[in-house]
Amino acid sequence: MKLLLTDRFCDRAKPQDDEAQTDYFDETVPGLALRVGKGKSWTLHYSRQGKRARLTFGAYPTLSLAAARTRALEAKTDIEAGHDPRSAKQDTLKAICEEYLKREASLRTTAWRKQQLERLVYPSLGDRPIAEIKRSEIVRLLDAIEDGSGPVMADATLGVIRRVMNWYASRSDEFRSPIVRGMARANKQARSRILTDDELRLVWKAPGSIGHYMRFVLLTAARRNEASDMTWAEIEKGDWTLPAARNKTKLDLVRPLSKAALDELSAMGNQGKVFRFDVRTVFVKWKREAELDATIHDLRRTARSLMSRAGVQADHAERCLGHVIGGVRGIYDRHEYHREKAHAFEALASLILQIVEGTAEVVPIKGRRR
Repeated sequence: MKLLLTDRFCDRAKPQDDEAQTDYFDETVPGLALRVGKGKSWTLHYSRQGKRARLTFGAYPTLSLAAARTRALEAKTDIEAGHDPRSAKQDTLKAICEEYLKREASLRTTAWRKQQLERLVYPSLGDRPIAEIKRSEIVRLLDAIEDGSGPVMADATLGVIRRVMNWYASRSDEFRSPIVRGMARANKQARSRILTDDELRLVWKAPGSIGHYMRFVLLTAARRNEASDMTWAEIEKGDWTLPAARNKTKLDLVRPLSKAALDELSAMGNQGKVFRFDVRTVFVKWKREAELDATIHDLRRTARSLMSRAGVQADHAERCLGHVIGGVRGIYDRHEYHREKAHAFEALASLILQIVEGTAEVVPIKGRRR
């Protein structure tokens, strides 16, 4: 399909009926197409020596429409000069990373680094020649990771990219890493932002699946991946059991769900994963449209703050978040606190509704069961 691509169209584009993926060709730059399937990527279709070829060079929205047009025009210039832009693939960031990981296979963190690169870096920068990657591109990538997974994850990813680029620079006569001091996020200052009441109202009105997801995170104080990877099999009789394999503490965590949280789930499907979409991508798009400076982790932090505001005892609030209580109490007190956590989550939901609607009352917290 050929049409004049716009930012609005690219944001909303979906595959055509009965197609796993659809190429939408741009009328402005012949040969440039937005390939839409499970994700969205930019491709350039061209002919060289009488043969058709295709170059994939970035993911949308990390690589914007304007940047994709510029990149496509640069590649077409190389083609007209007799060069095949695909020949540079041997020096792509992905190829260099794979070579680095192969030579550093003895490191205990190799498997983790490989996973981070495949999940967070390759989709947007993997096919880019490493020598052409600009500092601004890395900054945009880190912005997206910080928005979706928090500043600590952004810094961890920056550390992997920095190691690869420094390694490559030590082996190249010409390459200079675009990474400089000051690009870290969490190391500058730990983010402590919580949403204002007005921002909470804005989040609460978010539409569609992303709205249900954000409201559920606020109502459960869950981490991003805890909620986005949640399956229906983890929910039974109003309780959500986060299995030890998915919990940072490596312990099962039972969260008694409030009525409001259960209402958010009732709008989703009833098999497999509850939230069947790319949370990070959809969240970044929504917050850009809503003009809200927030990360998903800010929702969890806001929920914890609201629990205190609702009068929830501090230890109970920490248990609701899945934090381990330290000291002697943490060692000897193995009480599940199911009733206390249930009251805490209802109090949280009640306060949130009071803020966004002005109708609910805060649920009183009863004393601890002996």
